Amino acid sequence: MRKAVYPGTFDPITRGHIDIIERGIELFDELIITLAINADKNPLFSVDERIEMIEDAVKDFDNVQVASTSGLIVDFAAAERAIALLRGLRYMSDFEYEFQMAWINRHLNKNITTLFLMPHRRYTHLNSTVLREVAELGGDIDSFVTPMVAKRIKQKFHITT
Repeated sequence: MRKAVYPGTFDPITRGHIDIIERGIELFDELIITLAINADKNPLFSVDERIEMIEDAVKDFDNVQVASTSGLIVDFAAAERAIALLRGLRYMSDFEYEFQMAWINRHLNKNITTLFLMPHRRYTHLNSTVLREVAELGGDIDSFVTPMVAKRIKQKFHITT
């Protein structure tokens, strides 16, 4: 069984993430969407809220699991017997950071490969930080997230529609 881990902070999960997930499940028998808990970040949503939104976003996929970890992602992947880490790349600016992380992860565990996928071009400009900023300023985010995520973001920013 070919298994991959797709890690991220998913604060919140976007349609760009879902695009990567949809293509990842075509490549692997099982995909574990892994909420990487990073103490240095100040997320808008709690771990439980993010897990709930991810689970809602992937509820129609049979071969997807949702988990979280606060440790090294390669250790988590090895414990899950995954063969790959799935990462999304939008721009060259993403590449520099992801390239560095891929090399570190390869150094830590040579048996886990990092696979980069680019989202559909309609999502290349999208990231969770920009999405939160647009929402906070009252912009329309509905086409970038699932209905549940849009509702949760609007609740966080006290937006009524």
